Amino acid sequence: MLFNNAARRAALAGLAAVALAMATLVPVTGARTNQEQVSVFAAASLTNAMQDLGKAYTEKTGVKVVFSFASSSAVARQIEAGAPADLFISADAEWMDYLQQRSLIDVATRKDILSNRLVLIAPADSNVQLKIAPGFALAAALGTDGRLSTGDPDFVPAGRYARSALSNLGVWNDVTDRLLRAENVRTALAFVARGEAPLGIVYLSDVGVEKKVRIVNTFPASSHLPIVYPAAIVKGARPGAAAFYAFIRAPEARAVFEKYGFINPQ
Repeated sequence: MLFNNAARRAALAGLAAVALAMATLVPVTGARTNQEQVSVFAAASLTNAMQDLGKAYTEKTGVKVVFSFASSSAVARQIEAGAPADLFISADAEWMDYLQQRSLIDVATRKDILSNRLVLIAPADSNVQLKIAPGFALAAALGTDGRLSTGDPDFVPAGRYARSALSNLGVWNDVTDRLLRAENVRTALAFVARGEAPLGIVYLSDVGVEKKVRIVNTFPASSHLPIVYPAAIVKGARPGAAAFYAFIRAPEARAVFEKYGFINPQ
């Protein structure tokens, strides 16, 4: 039976939809077929440092490094869903634990490779002055309707550290209803840079990549759990993952991390 034009268009559209769906699934379910490539899934706060290191590694070895940056929770769940990652770097232990409990990382390769500091920021042209201490006037500094930008404390490590610090300082309840909850720490940084929030809480390493913000004060290290970045090779990773992992822990890489404000690179 011959198709009329409408039926033919519908059939072609159906075939196109199937092809698109299959193509969309490839990055998640496809095997790691390119052996001259390393795929790194990492916390958003690592973006600039890791991109610099990836470029340096490719120039040195010819091996391409592909990155996926988002909140640690988002990239951990992508790996859980089958995304072809070779190396995972989290901004806290909890999301690395999440993958370890599901037997998705090579536990023998897990190591805390970096640390960071938590800072209170404001737009660069802001005049706000605050000294972080127990009971400090954070809510008052936000003004009548201003919000505090940080990573969503329910999912994002930066937000969890922020909640812990503010709780220990006795001011969490003053601002819990005034949060601007960001999907990752770089989005929280952008909200402040654009003036959409008068204050934000991010990592020290984030401030150096955004000229439109300034540090108001640094949170005492004792106010929250130590900020650690655990890294591990993902189960089934390409052979090249180990070499790149070693590269980002070498002296050359430590200098790059320090340039961006990370501390204690190992």
